[in-house]
Amino acid sequence: MNGKGEETGFEVAIVVPKKREKEKDESSDCVEFLVEELKKIGLIVERVNGISDEFLKLAAPLETLGRAASELQMKKLTYIGMDLQFEWDQVTAFVRQPDGSLFSWLERYNCFRHLIYGIVNETESELILKFDGEEFSLQRNESLVKMMEVEGIVKQVFPAHEEVRRKRLLRIWALNWLGFTEQPIDEVYSYFGTKIATYFAFLGMYTRWLVFPAALGLAVHLLDFGSMQLLVLPSFFIIVISWAVFLFQFWKRKNSAILARWGINYSLTDYRAINVEMNSFKQSHEQFEENMDVDKPIEKKTLQKDEWLGLLLRIRNNAIIVMAIICLQLPFELAYAHLYEIIESDVLKYALTAVYLLAIQYYTKLGGKVSVILIKYENNQGEESSADSLVYKVFGLYFMQTYIGLFYHALLHRNFATLRQVIIQRLIVSQVLENLVENSIPYLQYSYKKYKAIRKKKHDKRSSGVKSPSFASRVEKEYLKPSYTASIGEELEDGLFDDFLELALQFGMIMMFACAFPLIFCFAALNNITEIRTDALKLLVMLRRPVPRASATIGAWLNIFQFLIVMSICTNCVLLACLYDQEGKWRIEPGLAGILIMEHVLLLIKFGFSRCVPEEPAWVRLSRVKSALLIIRPSFLRSVFHSLKSECLQLHQLIKITWLLLNLNDQAESITTREATAEQALFIYTFKNSSYE
Repeated sequence: MNGKGEETGFEVAIVVPKKREKEKDESSDCVEFLVEELKKIGLIVERVNGISDEFLKLAAPLETLGRAASELQMKKLTYIGMDLQFEWDQVTAFVRQPDGSLFSWLERYNCFRHLIYGIVNETESELILKFDGEEFSLQRNESLVKMMEVEGIVKQVFPAHEEVRRKRLLRIWALNWLGFTEQPIDEVYSYFGTKIATYFAFLGMYTRWLVFPAALGLAVHLLDFGSMQLLVLPSFFIIVISWAVFLFQFWKRKNSAILARWGINYSLTDYRAINVEMNSFKQSHEQFEENMDVDKPIEKKTLQKDEWLGLLLRIRNNAIIVMAIICLQLPFELAYAHLYEIIESDVLKYALTAVYLLAIQYYTKLGGKVSVILIKYENNQGEESSADSLVYKVFGLYFMQTYIGLFYHALLHRNFATLRQVIIQRLIVSQVLENLVENSIPYLQYSYKKYKAIRKKKHDKRSSGVKSPSFASRVEKEYLKPSYTASIGEELEDGLFDDFLELALQFGMIMMFACAFPLIFCFAALNNITEIRTDALKLLVMLRRPVPRASATIGAWLNIFQFLIVMSICTNCVLLACLYDQEGKWRIEPGLAGILIMEHVLLLIKFGFSRCVPEEPAWVRLSRVKSALLIIRPSFLRSVFHSLKSECLQLHQLIKITWLLLNLNDQAESITTREATAEQALFIYTFKNSSYE
């Protein structure tokens, strides 16, 4: 959508195969009929001929999207702070996006799909359509595009890049190295949606905060502190743990702030509670009591059964994953660690690490597929809950493969020189290999598809003497590019799974072995500065434009990062004990006792500091409370009062309610909006706490 908000660019494409023969009656041609229907519903259609397929590029005027949003009963934030159902005739009341557009990318994409798949046969009989000499019937009230997908006429419907905005993001984001961690997050949100923009906001903040421990680790590594050297590593450890705790507390604040700026109500628990409360009041008092009767034996028994069944299923599935890790993955990891210990050549060690990292990918991919199958038999509440369950299970596999070798060198052999060498090699080999794989494989897949398409076209036209075909349209090139999917499959997760996994494994490595190698923070900071650009290039150049997702936070990954902080407290205390216990007798001497005390103090700091920093800025919290109060509408209060006429309320309560209702019509003139909403909230509070005589 442009800055004036008049029309979107061509953001969605439909792929149909080229016809081998021309239809005599164009009106019955399936693709021609689809194009006419798309134009009838207000979409702008541009037809592009490719080498083997034809592409329908779709754009929509703002009014067309507004009509679709009204049909979808889409809720949008208004300037009074409430999320209300969108109405096109009240368009000026709804808050616009940071770039000036009315709808976000997720809302636009949902509107496009609603319009495309909403084309149905509204006639009284079936329609006979033709394509390449074959006839197809469109039944009454059947979706045209779905029928064409089943018959293989529509190959795919996918979001397409907007060239103007894509090139701008390339210039100011992916190819801009001057800002280091500065990113146009609002433009990324407008173009890619909430989930991807949240990832880059987190990556930018994490990289920016890494500068402090990187500088501190560099100082610890290079400077000689003399007699204070024994206190340097414990002090560095305490500072790093405090840094990590504050990082994620301030991330929660930033996350809530940017979502409030984007007009997204992420506090779903509060919102559901408000909706439940409103729906309850709309019913009569007797019906409300009947529906909320939790003492019903049948309903209570059913809910308890479902709750415990879901818990047992999750325990069973988690036990299967844990046993697979212990019985299958652990011996493999220990064998690699042992071979690494006995090999003397550095070249062979690098080669062994590279082979190991490639081989382990097959194991984790298999584990991911097994996890997806297990999740289908869990009673998870919604797709996000299932995705979080998948993240936890697969991360367990990666946690074992990433850190077990390091634990082996640190605890069993207590060889810290080898440990530092393994950490460096892991960082260099794994980061280089992962960046090479994630950027080269999409290019190779695209090149192979392009080669196949050109070769097939040349073979079809070899006898006609036509010159070698070439790709002239960008939409066809984009169609041949791979989609943004996770390495474990696209059933529940998109490509952000691999990007977050890479960050989580890096965070675990730099935190859990901070005392063994303080310089590791410098490697992580330099890598992440590069990672911002490579991930941006991957999304803008290497892959198709991703389908937008509605996730508003980093989800299960936040819990994983918190878990890694706790693990780092334990591992670093053990590392310090190994460093100071040179004789290996593990006696509880004053130094070792001090380390044990420090472990408990750090755990207290971790959970204590988490309460020191509020998770929401004050202005976000005030805005959310205001939105909750504004939901209680004056007309709704009148209906509640009429339903209470037959109740025997106390006299002072009835007088208060009556006074409130009588003054609702004059609220706009007599008192401010904030005072009005406060009075309405007081009414609800009074009603909920009423005592009946």
